[in-house]
Parts: sequence; structure tokens; C-alpha cells
Amino acid sequence: MPDKFNSFSPRVTLFCLCALLALSAACNGGASEPGAPNSPTARRYAFKGKVISIDKNARAANIDNEPIPGFMDPMVMAYAIKPPAMLDQLQPGDTITADVVVEPDTSYWLENVKVTGHSNAPAAKPTAAVHIPSLGDPVPDFKLINQDGNHISLRQYRGQTLLLTLIYTHCPFPDFCPRVSHEFAAIDRQIRADPAHYGKAHLLSISFDPAHDTPKVLRAYGFSSAATKDPSLFKHWEFSAIPQTELQEFADYFALTYKEEGGLITHSLSTAVISPDGKIFRWYHGADWQASDLLQDIAAAHAAS
Repeated sequence: MPDKFNSFSPRVTLFCLCALLALSAACNGGASEPGAPNSPTARRYAFKGKVISIDKNARAANIDNEPIPGFMDPMVMAYAIKPPAMLDQLQPGDTITADVVVEPDTSYWLENVKVTGHSNAPAAKPTAAVHIPSLGDPVPDFKLINQDGNHISLRQYRGQTLLLTLIYTHCPFPDFCPRVSHEFAAIDRQIRADPAHYGKAHLLSISFDPAHDTPKVLRAYGFSSAATKDPSLFKHWEFSAIPQTELQEFADYFALTYKEEGGLITHSLSTAVISPDGKIFRWYHGADWQASDLLQDIAAAHAAS
């Protein structure tokens, strides 16, 4: 286990490892792609769970897994499936066994997947399950409070491609919120350098920790993330918090899992590209993206609108 996790509880460590799902080779430098020959230090764990939903585009399935001793507690998470053709044999409600293969770079996936039971009815939604944003889903008009203390809502960005990611400002893990904010900063710089595209997209970092992330805190975090003190930053990239009263509905819609524990919030990652008509254009359920991917999404979303 990397040293940066050593000072935290086992549950925090295991959940954070889990939430690093889908880190790609591009994100991890020379890391091998999932499905490549296992490195000598790869770990394998016996796995049991129930299929909740299937995302063939992502070559993954959302699975309500039983406890995995030595790895993580029961929860609903997305797992890459190897080989991807196995997805054709799965359907919601199936119970499965498999091997979880975990590489040192924290990428992981399921191999040797076997269906142990079929369900003729759709799988019941477990309490830990959340909505999986899909192409064309209309996005609710969630209300937020931004870094200036102003009330904003998602509807006001209609006509632009909205890049939305979820963070909390004192997240200590470099591969989580700091990495996402770093990539958003790269996107912001590249769009600013291209006046033809500047007005076509808007960036929105949303905190799910409204008790701590006040407008003042969000403003300071924004300046730090963008390495600037220029207030014009917020015309193109805003930092906001979802009010506590809407947090659960918001988290469910954007497939955010989170839990406060020991002064930290263990959480998954969720980034959405919302088209100019207010619908999901693309959704990333981890850190499996780079600035270049979302820049391509902006162009594609406008071409399709």
C-alpha cells in the first residue's frame, strides 16, 4: 500500500483504493492497461456480488459486492470486466463470482467472471446504489452557492457545454480532488487561449462538503487551483457547493458515494459533460480522463447540438 495512505484507517485506505477505479495508463504514466499480463506484485481477491447495471461503452458493470476480506467492505461500485465480451453474458440481477485483480498503480478489474444465478426480475436497488448518468439523460436544475456567495443553478448554463466535477477542498489524496482540479486548470488555460471556444464552455467544480466549503473557502481554493489571483477566473470556472438539503439527491444523480470518517470524506469521483441542451453528453466515473478528453467532448457536444 502506498505510503500516503499509511496514516489513515484501514476503511479509509480501502475505500480510497476502491474509488481510484478506472485510472488508465495515460493517468498512471507507464502503468499497464487493465487486462495486460499481471505484474509480479498484482494481488487477487475472491469476489462475489450482484449485477446492478451494465455500461458496455465503459466495458464495466456496477456491482453490489459482498465483503472482500483484505480489500474493501460491501458497496456498490463500477468494475471493469475482462475480457469485455463477458459483459454480453451478464444482465442486471445476476449473481456472480470473479477474481479482483489489483495492480500496485491502483488500477483493478474483474477476471474469471462466472454467473452463479440469474434473476428474471430487475435487480432491486440496494441502499448504497446510485443513479448512473447515461447519454441523453436530462440533468435536474440543481441549485448551488458559488465562491461569491451567489445562488446559481445548472439551468443557467444552457447554450454552453458544462464541464462539471465533484470535489471537496481539503481532500488530502493527490489522485483524487487535487488531480481533478489540476486537469480542470489545464482545460481552463487551453480554452482561454482559444477565443473562438471561450464562450462555448463553462467549468464548474462542486463541493459536496457545504459545512466546510463556504464561499470564502471556495474562492481561495479556486485561486490556488488555477494559480492566479485574477477574479476574472470565475467568469469561466466557478467553484460552488451543493446545499445540504439537496446533497443526497445530487449525489444519487451523479453517482457520488461519500462518507465522512475520521475528519476525512472517503468518496468516489464523478465528472460529467453536460451538452448545451442540458443533457448528459458524457460521464466519467473515476479519474479515467485527461484534459484532452474533455476538450474533445466540448467540440463533439457543440457539433451535435
